[in-house]
Amino acid sequence: MPFYVTILGSGAAIPTTDRNPTAHLVDVRNRLMLLDCGEGTQMQLRRSGVRIQRISHIFISHLHGDHYFGLIGLINTMHLLGRTKELHLFGVKQLKQLIDLQLELSRTTLAYPLIFHPVNPEISEIILDDEVLKVTTIPLNHRVPTCGFLITESSVLRRVRKDFVKSGVNIPIAEYEKIRRGEDFIDEQGNVFLNHLITDDPAPPKSYAYCTDTAYFEPIIPIIKNCDLLYHEATFMEDKAADARAKFHSTAREAATIALKAGVKKLVIGHYSARYKELESLLDEARAVFPETMLGDDGMKIEV
Repeated sequence: MPFYVTILGSGAAIPTTDRNPTAHLVDVRNRLMLLDCGEGTQMQLRRSGVRIQRISHIFISHLHGDHYFGLIGLINTMHLLGRTKELHLFGVKQLKQLIDLQLELSRTTLAYPLIFHPVNPEISEIILDDEVLKVTTIPLNHRVPTCGFLITESSVLRRVRKDFVKSGVNIPIAEYEKIRRGEDFIDEQGNVFLNHLITDDPAPPKSYAYCTDTAYFEPIIPIIKNCDLLYHEATFMEDKAADARAKFHSTAREAATIALKAGVKKLVIGHYSARYKELESLLDEARAVFPETMLGDDGMKIEV
């Protein structure tokens, strides 16, 4: 089943001609979720061919404008396009005040339920857990309360063996789901086929860790350990380490160091300062520490 991340915005602070502010679209088994919603996110979603009404959950990491200034516009567009199904919004408690005030002053009554879930950025906790996925918060170290998000697939179903399917045994369609969930199969003659003999183990659940604005912060390592894909901000290069510390951001080398210590499989960096016109130097700096690093770029789609 699909698990993709699309980077809608890879820039920091202000939009540039090449990079939009932060927003990531995550597709887990055809469930669409948005992580942050910087200015211009709606246009990026359109350019990516995404039907915005399919987005069911939005997670906002913190209340710096480059991570949420596009939110009220997206919420309103969903309303204008006739959305009726509920939308779940996660963020610090002050986010609800911002949204409520904007709706009140524009005299807008949404045509769909907007369900707000306050998060505590000071602790790591599970904020969503169902049959598709689990979302865990990642406390980060920034100038305002900030958290990242670890998205992990829920239990993956077992795989019915091809040789059993081709063996001639009549398997009603309705039984496939039971078999994939671990049940034995009994055919019309009463023959019992033990599950472990007719299925293969599922692939391990995949995971994606989204660690946006943060200074170098090793307490996140146990939370993101061994994840399949880590996104970690890399606003500056190491020669601007003093600026990174002053602004509670990370360098490309620091992002790679976190990836190395956490034992992740792949690292994608982003949230680049507008001062960098070309990004290869940031990539080289990160790869010197963690070779499995890639540059996040607007419109990039990554399979987890």
